[in-house]
Amino acid sequence: MLAKKYKSKIVSIENHNSSVYTISFESLSRPFKYYPGQFLHLALDENYDGAGEWPESRCFSMRSNPEEQVLRITYSVQGDFTKRMEQQLEVGNEVWLKLPYGNLFTQSHGKQNTVFIAGGTGITPLLSLFTHSSFNEYENPRIYLGFRSKEYNVYNDELSQMRQQRALKEDILLEIVYENEKGVLNIENIVGENSEHVPYFISGPPKMIKLFKNVLMNNNVPIENILTDDWE
Repeated sequence: MLAKKYKSKIVSIENHNSSVYTISFESLSRPFKYYPGQFLHLALDENYDGAGEWPESRCFSMRSNPEEQVLRITYSVQGDFTKRMEQQLEVGNEVWLKLPYGNLFTQSHGKQNTVFIAGGTGITPLLSLFTHSSFNEYENPRIYLGFRSKEYNVYNDELSQMRQQRALKEDILLEIVYENEKGVLNIENIVGENSEHVPYFISGPPKMIKLFKNVLMNNNVPIENILTDDWE
C-alpha cells in the first residue's frame, strides 16, 4: 500500500495526564487507508500546501484501526516536536498526514500462542490490531503490558472492546504490570512462560526493544520470530 498525503482536521484532543495526549483526525478528502500496526508522518508546517518537498515531520503509530472513520494517535511529550504539538495543536486545526508506513503485522508470522509485549505508548500499534476484526485470526494470544503507573494506562476502552469481541473464545492472557507497584516487565519471566517457537511482537521505547530482543535471542527464540515496532 503506497503512502499518500491526507489533509486532515483535528476533531478532538484529549489530555490524559500531564504528558500524554490522544488526537483524533478526520480526512478532508478520501478515507484513510492503512493496516493494523502501521504508522504515519505528521507535519506541523502551516504553509505546506500538499505539493513539493514533504516538510519536517514525526512518526506516530495509529491507535485506531482501519475500520474506524476517525484516525487516532496517542503521544507523550518528550522532545521538541511533541512539545510543539502540545503548544500549537487545537481542535479545528488542519494538518497534513502521510501514511501508511510499516509492516508490523503484514509480515509473515504464526497466529497461535502469539506473544504481544508493549511498554507505555508502545501499546498503540497493538491496539490497532486488538480492536480490528483480523485479531480473531489469532488463537490463544498472550499479552503483556507495562506502564509507569495506573495513571498512564489510558487504554481500558480498547482493552475492554478486545475482550468483548473475543468473549466466546475466552482464550486471552492479559497481564498488566505497573512499574510503581511491581517494577518493569520481566522479559525473562515472559519467555519462560511461553515457547521459543512462537512469534514475539515487541513495541515500546528503543532501549526496551533492544534489551528484550537480546534476551529472546539468548533464550533460543529465532530472529524471524522476533517482530519489533522500532521505526524510531
